[in-house]
Amino acid sequence: MLQAIDIHKNFDRLHILKGIHLEVLQGEVVSIVGPSGAGKTTLLQILGTLDKPTKGEIRIDNVNPFSLSEKKLSAFRNQNIGFIFQFHQLLPEFTAVENVILPALIKGKSKKEAIKYADQLFDILGIGKRKTHRPSELSGGEQQRFAVARALINEPKIIFADEPSGNLDSKNSEELHQLFFDLRDQLNQTFVIVTHNKQLANMTDKTFTMKDGLIITE
Repeated sequence: MLQAIDIHKNFDRLHILKGIHLEVLQGEVVSIVGPSGAGKTTLLQILGTLDKPTKGEIRIDNVNPFSLSEKKLSAFRNQNIGFIFQFHQLLPEFTAVENVILPALIKGKSKKEAIKYADQLFDILGIGKRKTHRPSELSGGEQQRFAVARALINEPKIIFADEPSGNLDSKNSEELHQLFFDLRDQLNQTFVIVTHNKQLANMTDKTFTMKDGLIITE
């Protein structure tokens, strides 16, 4: 599902990534761990096509997204990739369900079709009764579950998550972590997760440990 081949990233004279190689199979939940400053978030942004490598190649389901035009890359990202961040990034002026269906509307789905699939996701995530609330009316755990639903709404091939439980208490963190594996089992969903949470890293199918811009263990 995902290949990274000799990924380098420079910012001026600063060499952040120094030759990253990794593979992720469909339906795997993998974690990327390591100390702050190791390059984890920079790598995740490149894998998720939000930033381009200085050198190297990534392939998502055998497509090199950086060979596409900017317009086609944006469409590829919308249709194939989901994102979950440490802070839910829900838009405060919209209800939870309106937030969730936005990527589907951008993709070109009808509102009716998007809401129908969103309701299926809400049933899986256990948040259907809260869908008409605005983000400020939701708990942290509920906000993050709606962020997960938004990441899933276009049935992406892969989801990238950056410290997804970093802003949650231990109970909500454990529930969110279990949710990733439930979604893998139910939807064959692939996840790549940057985390400092050792409990989550120990649960994943693979753990890539980074140090000084390199993967030192898998």
